[in-house]
Amino acid sequence: MKLERKMLAWVLPLLIAGACSDTAPDPNVVARAGSIELSVDEVVELLVDEEALPVDANLVDAVAQLWIDYTLLARAAAEDSTLAALDFGPMVQAALDQDRLIALRDSAIQVDTIVTSEALAARYESSDATTRYRARHLMLQYPLQATAVQRDSVRARLGALRAQLVDGASFEDLARRFSQDPGSAANGGDLGYFSPGEMVRPFEDAVRSMEPGQVSEVVETPMGLHLIRLEDRQRPAFEEMAGQLRDQLRQERAQRAESLFVAGVEERAGALSVVEDAPTVARDLAANPSVRLSSRAARRPLVEWRSGALTAGRVLELLRLETIEVQQQVVESPDEPLEGFLMALARRDLLVAEARGAGLEPPAARADSLTTAISEQVLGAARRLGLLPPERAPGERVEPAVRRAVLSALGDNLSGASPSIPLGPLSYQLRTGTAHGTVNAGIGRAVLELGRQRAARGLSESESVPPQAPTDTGSVAP
Repeated sequence: MKLERKMLAWVLPLLIAGACSDTAPDPNVVARAGSIELSVDEVVELLVDEEALPVDANLVDAVAQLWIDYTLLARAAAEDSTLAALDFGPMVQAALDQDRLIALRDSAIQVDTIVTSEALAARYESSDATTRYRARHLMLQYPLQATAVQRDSVRARLGALRAQLVDGASFEDLARRFSQDPGSAANGGDLGYFSPGEMVRPFEDAVRSMEPGQVSEVVETPMGLHLIRLEDRQRPAFEEMAGQLRDQLRQERAQRAESLFVAGVEERAGALSVVEDAPTVARDLAANPSVRLSSRAARRPLVEWRSGALTAGRVLELLRLETIEVQQQVVESPDEPLEGFLMALARRDLLVAEARGAGLEPPAARADSLTTAISEQVLGAARRLGLLPPERAPGERVEPAVRRAVLSALGDNLSGASPSIPLGPLSYQLRTGTAHGTVNAGIGRAVLELGRQRAARGLSESESVPPQAPTDTGSVAP
C-alpha cells in the first residue's frame, strides 16, 4: 500500500518507537522501563517453548517493545486505577478532524449513484477484475541482513527446485518440504482462490500471464522469492458480478469527484511546494519521534503554499499518532515518495481548514464522548491484560507486582491464550518523560541463547532456524 494511502487511512493501532535509555548497556538486559528491567533469561523463558516463532532479533525486539508499553501501563495503573492522568487529547483531535473531513465530503461532493445496465455490461466485458485465480506457490526467504552472496544462493536454490518441477516433480510435495510460507506449505502451497488486488503486484502480474498448469520463473516480492503454479482461472457470470461492478463504478465516480474537489481547494490555497530538504527532516523526525523541537525548529516549513505551511512540528505531531510501520517507511523512503507523503499531509490539513471555514464542526459533546470511549478502551485493555491494577501481595512493592503481571500477560500473548494489545498513540504518552529503551547487546544474547536452547532440544530441520543477531535496532541504550 502506498505511503500516502496508509497515512490518510488514519489507522492508529500499533507501537510508537521508544526513546533511548541513559543507562549504560548491560548484556544481560534486553529492555528497561523506568526502574524495571527485562532480562535475557526472562525473554528466553517467554519464547523457548513457542517453537512456531522464529529465532531472530526482530521477534525479540518486538517482544521487548510490547514489554515496555505493558510495563509503563501497569505502572500507571498501579498509581491510579482510573488512569485519569493520561491525556487522550491528541487521539481525540485526530478523530474530530476525521469527522470534519467526512462532513466536508458529504456536504460538498455530489456523486451520481445511478449506474445503468449498459454501463454494467461494458464494465463486465472490458475488465478482468471479475476473474478469480487459484494458485500454489513455493516461497523461500532471504536471511536477515542477507549479503549479495546469500541472496544469490537463495535464488539459485529456487532455480534448482524449478528444474525439478520442469522434470516432473510434484509441486505439492516440494512446497510441503521446502516452502517457508507457514500459511500454505502444509497444504502443498495452495493459496485457494483470490481476486485481482488481493496479492502484491509482482505475484499478481505473474499469475495473470500464466495458463493453468504452468510454473512461473522465480518471482520476487517483499515477502520473498516464489515459484508459482496457476491451478485455475474462473470468470463468474455477469449476474453474480453485477452488484460488485455497480459498487466499483460508484466508488470510481466518488474518487473522481473527490479528486476534483481537492484540486479546487488546493488551487485556491496556492500551489503547494515541498521545501528542498523536507524529506531529510521528515526522515529524522520519523527516526526519533520522541525528539523535543525548539519553537524555531517546530515552525520550520516542510511544505509551503500561499496562505500557510505544513511545519516540522505538525509532521512530528502526526507521526507520533502513526504506527511504527509507517514511521519506518518514512525513514527508509526515497525522496520522491516521501515528498508525496508530505503533500498528502498538507492537503489533509487544507481540507480540515476548509471544513472549519464552512462551519462543519462536530457537536460539542462529541469530544467528551470520544474521550470517554478511548478511556474505556484503554481501561478494558488493561483489565484484559491483568494490569489494572497489577495484583500485589500485602506489603509488596510496586515493581515486583508490575514485573510479574507483565510477564504473565506477555506469556499469554505469545502462547495464544490471549491476543496481544498494542497501545497505539497512547504508547508515546506513556513513554514520554520515562527512561526506557532496548539494549542491542541483550537482544543479541537473547537470540543466541534462545537458539542454543532450541537446538539442544533436537528440533526438526524446519524448526531449526539459524539465529540472527541484530546489528542495530535503532533504540539502543548508549
